[in-house]
Amino acid sequence: MMVFEAEGGNIITYIISGGVVGFILYSFIKAKRRMNRPASENVKILDDANFDATVKSGVSLVDFWASWCGPCKVQGPIVDEVADEIGDKANVCKVDVDRNQRISQRYGIRNIPTILILKDGKPVEKLVGVKPRNVLIKAINAHL
Repeated sequence: MMVFEAEGGNIITYIISGGVVGFILYSFIKAKRRMNRPASENVKILDDANFDATVKSGVSLVDFWASWCGPCKVQGPIVDEVADEIGDKANVCKVDVDRNQRISQRYGIRNIPTILILKDGKPVEKLVGVKPRNVLIKAINAHL
């Protein structure tokens, strides 16, 4: 018969490890729910032809992404939530970097997802990597 013996330090390690695994599982489930959310009608899809006209006035959040990018699949639904929350206060847009390389090169997009905040067509803030909704809302509000 095998008896489990644990010293005081080992029990704490098991408790912490269980908490970390639980947090990772919770985060995964939360991300999956977001990814299954329908795209927002408030997001504007930009390309090389309509980019300048769309961002030339006011504040715009532009999400540079690609369909093959895993982190972009997490960021996309967050951007959709921001678009629904912000409404008409700012433009919330997405640019597929594979289909619109000219815009990506112009703004020096090397990593995706990258979020640019533009004011009257000029970049005022650059966020690289997956960012939570509250960070994006704060970035937009800072430039309104």
